[in-house]
Amino acid sequence: MRRLIVFNQLSVDGHLSDPHGDMSWAKEDADEEFDRFTAARARAGGVLLFGRVTYQLMESYWPAPDAARALPEVARHMNRLPKVVFSRTLAEARWQNTTLVRDDPVAAVRRMKARPGPGMAILGSGTLVSQLADAGLVDAYELILNPVALGAGRSIFEGIHRRLKLRLTESRAFANGKIFVCYAPA
Repeated sequence: MRRLIVFNQLSVDGHLSDPHGDMSWAKEDADEEFDRFTAARARAGGVLLFGRVTYQLMESYWPAPDAARALPEVARHMNRLPKVVFSRTLAEARWQNTTLVRDDPVAAVRRMKARPGPGMAILGSGTLVSQLADAGLVDAYELILNPVALGAGRSIFEGIHRRLKLRLTESRAFANGKIFVCYAPA
């Protein structure tokens, strides 16, 4: 069975974005070791899964020249990897290697996991994460905790209907104050 991971940056108080959807705080505190770490994660490959909002943010950034200048290796991988966007309102998916899925995300991911193929990763996409987490379809939560408290914002677990018991499988601290933690369902 294919694995599904969530890879997200969070504020130390657990927010995916501030109340206005801003995530610029996650790009602060540049660090070469952290950049190498995220580039290695991008090289791992797989299929990227997005909700509409995150997809549109990513589509507007990664194919642009600014992304290629700032993080060339990550941009190259983000653009070449296969992507799936779940949306009932998006008219089309124009970012290269993207498939638009209008079906129920839980049913669609359940089918995807049952078929052979590469692993899958969700970036951002809090609503999608909460739906798939609630259905027990997420195999690992790879989270970057940023040394900033937002006070309010969106949680990647908004809307779950059951408690998710998790166990720590990996952790790593970076010089810029960011901490990587990986949790698996207990």
